[in-house]
Amino acid sequence: MPTPVHGVDGLKQLVGVDLGFTPYRTVTQEQITMFADATDDHQWIHVDPEAAKTGPFGTTIAHGFLTLSLVSAMLPEILQVDGISMGVNYGTNRVRFPAPVPVNARIRLGAMIAEVTEVTGGVQVQVNVSIEVEGASKPSMVGEILFRYYH
Repeated sequence: MPTPVHGVDGLKQLVGVDLGFTPYRTVTQEQITMFADATDDHQWIHVDPEAAKTGPFGTTIAHGFLTLSLVSAMLPEILQVDGISMGVNYGTNRVRFPAPVPVNARIRLGAMIAEVTEVTGGVQVQVNVSIEVEGASKPSMVGEILFRYYH
């Protein structure tokens, strides 16, 4: 169940709040291949299951940037902002990919609102996020992601 927030003032009240985790979702080979097609990144560790069997991960893995891009799809599962005219991705301060996301892995997103600062017309929100593979010992992606929400 997402944390409901009303407007930019509601976002300010969430600084330091752990939003918890999304439900798990499976990363499929079809998603990985479609991302490779969209980005023109067809490295064999992503798109060639036969070659990947003998590679360093024993299977194909998701692109790190595919994992990062899923933040925008998953965050609304734990944070629902209303009372705004628009919300946009603004960028990242820091992103790392400490562990791979193997094909057919189940992943989930965890998030915490780290900072909310005033910008013209609204606020900039730094969300500290992590994506973890079910059963893995360390996260697959950690980052400080920036969003802007406007009145």
